[in-house]
Amino acid sequence: MSTCTTASAFLDALQEAGVEYIFANLGSDHTSLIEAMASARHENRGSPQLITCPHEMVALSAAHGYAQLTGRAQAVIVHVDCGTQSLAGAVHNAARGRAPVLIFAGTSPATQEGEARGSRNEFIHWLQDVNDQRALVRSYMRYDHELRVGANVKQVVHRALQLAHSDPQGPAYVTACREVLEQEIEPVTIDRSRWAPIAPAGLPPGAAAFIAATLAEARRPLIITSYIGRNTAAVGELVKLCESLGIGVLESVPSYLNFPHDMPLHQGSQWNEQRQNTTLAEADVVLVIDSDVPWIPTVNRPSATAHIIHLDVDPLKQQIPLWYIGAQDVFRVDAATALAQINDYIREMRYDGVAASQRRAHYQQRHAERRAELQKREIPNGSVITPEYLTACVSRVIGPDAVVLSEAVTNYRAVFDHCGRTQPGTLFCSGGGSLGWNGGAAIGAKLARPEALIASMTGDGTYLFSIPSSVHWMARRFQTPFLQVVYNNGGWSAPRSSAVAVHPEGFASRGVHIGTSFDPNPDYAGIATAAGAAHAERVLIAEDLVNALERAVHAVREERRCAVVDARILAG
Repeated sequence: MSTCTTASAFLDALQEAGVEYIFANLGSDHTSLIEAMASARHENRGSPQLITCPHEMVALSAAHGYAQLTGRAQAVIVHVDCGTQSLAGAVHNAARGRAPVLIFAGTSPATQEGEARGSRNEFIHWLQDVNDQRALVRSYMRYDHELRVGANVKQVVHRALQLAHSDPQGPAYVTACREVLEQEIEPVTIDRSRWAPIAPAGLPPGAAAFIAATLAEARRPLIITSYIGRNTAAVGELVKLCESLGIGVLESVPSYLNFPHDMPLHQGSQWNEQRQNTTLAEADVVLVIDSDVPWIPTVNRPSATAHIIHLDVDPLKQQIPLWYIGAQDVFRVDAATALAQINDYIREMRYDGVAASQRRAHYQQRHAERRAELQKREIPNGSVITPEYLTACVSRVIGPDAVVLSEAVTNYRAVFDHCGRTQPGTLFCSGGGSLGWNGGAAIGAKLARPEALIASMTGDGTYLFSIPSSVHWMARRFQTPFLQVVYNNGGWSAPRSSAVAVHPEGFASRGVHIGTSFDPNPDYAGIATAAGAAHAERVLIAEDLVNALERAVHAVREERRCAVVDARILAG
């Protein structure tokens, strides 16, 4: 049997914690981990499966996607300061998207004359020695620590995962030098029940009654949410509440399926539209649940007389320096727990059924009008492929059970409006603002739900950010095929849109070249073919779209390989 080292105990701790995958980009700082993994395979001991990741952004995005579908943190291993910096965008997404994950990075050896096993023996060890490696990511972490002795490695790992899984969830970062990882230690037994995440918090006494009464007495109560759907149980409780009292639901910058889109009380979603949302303006009571950006006050805000109640796992948004919404009542709660409390109270209360029916009828009428308008936009504009038509076609071809990952950026709203998702746990965004999440996330989602069809909807710029050569090599190697649809508008539309919003009469608004065009166009689908033998199609006209999508889905489902459809779109 092999000797117990800090590295082998680290792997054992991951196994004890239920970590199934290690998404790794290995380096010279991981010698002991490589040896420990090889030893575990040789001795047929349990150990998380290693997923080789040629790029760190893809590694963390994959762990992020897996966590979104399962709620369980996986491990990411990267190489010293360089690998940590390559994680940068994905770290932002995991932090803002509240994705639990354990990131481990080695550091340069701490000795240089052979004082301990693992001492420096390569020139790069001097170049990778930095003053404070953990500072690179500390602002984004729920926990960061350096392993200093091998004896407590399991305690550190379980504490890191405890914090990562406790609300507000997020990433944890642990480092260690080679000498510590190589240390021989006595085996340590851990009782996992003593390292459980903090239990979900509920409303304090009287709060459920107050919120229920305030909603029941309102003329136009409205609920706004962005990520309540990260817990599918919360969606069911939200549906019960809204149906009981006739409350409309508006999704603001949603990163999950928060409310079934076919339900009459659903009032759509809002993103960066530079106009006032009528439904929000009419609301006299606004219940904000789990939302970082419920509205953009320079262009869109509630009535000055509206009563605002805020329920959130992180109502203070402690990692966002400038943040406030002017709520009169604020509660730090788990959404599913709080909504269940409110629903329990409503079952016992006497409320005006006629008023609830009137509210329900109002929102149902608004929903029907909106649905009719959406259906008009899903008709192709001659041979032109619009984002709305493209999304509607994808939705019909993949079916209601498919899992959709959206990173279409300027077409976020088109995806949410026209994808027609109705089942919780079938629609996701990163929750953050660093582009490139969708490719790695698709791999993680497929590992988490291997029976599902995973459909990634990405902008052309976002496709390049996702490191597609690494993504599609990994998908082929680890048998995680998925459909990827590229909303190809010829470049970055977001910077131009932002410039025009601030300078509506400026030169950028007149079509002046501002360096955002991708001309000549890369062969997006061809990249996936070269890296991962993916099925590739480029579609230029609406008449060819459905057949191309059907061939792509066949390649994913029957041939077990990725498919990329590059669709040239124009605004409808």
